Amino acid sequence: MPEEIPPALKEELEKATNLHQRASSDYEKCQEFNRLMAGLLAKLEDAGCDRTAGKVMGILIDCNPKPGSQCDKATRIGEKMKKL
Repeated sequence: MPEEIPPALKEELEKATNLHQRASSDYEKCQEFNRLMAGLLAKLEDAGCDRTAGKVMGILIDCNPKPGSQCDKATRIGEKMKKL
């Protein structure tokens, strides 16, 4: 049975997906994406959306913003974002 994600959280997931597309070569956007996903993780857990929260946690494990460098896992994270 598919998880029922509240509409407000779906909108935030879409925002995060769009942000990630611009974040791979912009450190500040990458940090913003990371913060957004961390906040989403907490909200998903609070809403009982454990399966989606687990996917977000997997993305956060791979997402490690570093100043002055391009994201070396942007493609991998992008693929995970599509699966959300």
